[in-house]
Amino acid sequence: MADQRTHRLRLWTSAVTVGVVLLAVLLVPPLVQLDEQAVDLSRKLLPPSWDHPFGTDDLGRDLLLRCIYGLRISLLVGLVAALVATVVGTAVGAAAGALGGWTDRTLMRLVDAFSSVPHLLLGIFVVALFRPGVWPVIASVAVTHWLSTARIVRSEVLSLRTRPFVDAAVSGGASRWRVAVRHLLPAVLPQAGLAAVLMVPHAMWHESALSFLGLGLPSHQASLGNLVQNARSSLLAGDWWPTLFPGLLLILPTLAIAGLAGVWRDRLNPRRRSELML
Repeated sequence: MADQRTHRLRLWTSAVTVGVVLLAVLLVPPLVQLDEQAVDLSRKLLPPSWDHPFGTDDLGRDLLLRCIYGLRISLLVGLVAALVATVVGTAVGAAAGALGGWTDRTLMRLVDAFSSVPHLLLGIFVVALFRPGVWPVIASVAVTHWLSTARIVRSEVLSLRTRPFVDAAVSGGASRWRVAVRHLLPAVLPQAGLAAVLMVPHAMWHESALSFLGLGLPSHQASLGNLVQNARSSLLAGDWWPTLFPGLLLILPTLAIAGLAGVWRDRLNPRRRSELML
């Protein structure tokens, strides 16, 4: 009973957090109609107050509004990059597992080659090829994050190939491509969807790391990584709020998304959950 209450509490806490974040990034910018880039040096580095709940930054800009805009950009990068990486990884993994033979060996050696390079180093190389912007960061994250999905989908396809319904389809004259598209691929979509959800917070952290290093989004554009990077000098001077609130808005949504993904994983594999509860 205690485990069920903990499970339910995690579900509702994660769902409410994700819902509040989505409402904030979708509704606040069009409803508030304020310029998050507006500079007011007479209000720089004001501590949190009723007028500015998150305080102001070193240029007098409202930190709450900039955090919401930054979270909006970070979520956009995370969602689009996770979607692209999941599509690529699912296609590669499904083709490798369904076709087997030299196709499997070639594709998995390609996965191993990409995996041998550290993600951050490869991401830096990709963004260095373009001007700073949202789409180079999305491409960088997508290129470095499809590998785990490919491995998961391949292993799932290899397991499904031994099922009776696949043998029946092959006995009926279905080609390998038809079996892969009509039978194997739909069966692995729930696992691929779970991988995509788990990839969103990882992609957000990756974007924040690139922006913190000055290699992601332009420095004037609000993203959580840029906000933390711009607040370094303020933190050394004792002003904690320009660093704390962007950091919290990076940590809390990623924990909430991971919590929802954990609930989804338990529903996909209830046997695993029951084993963990023993």
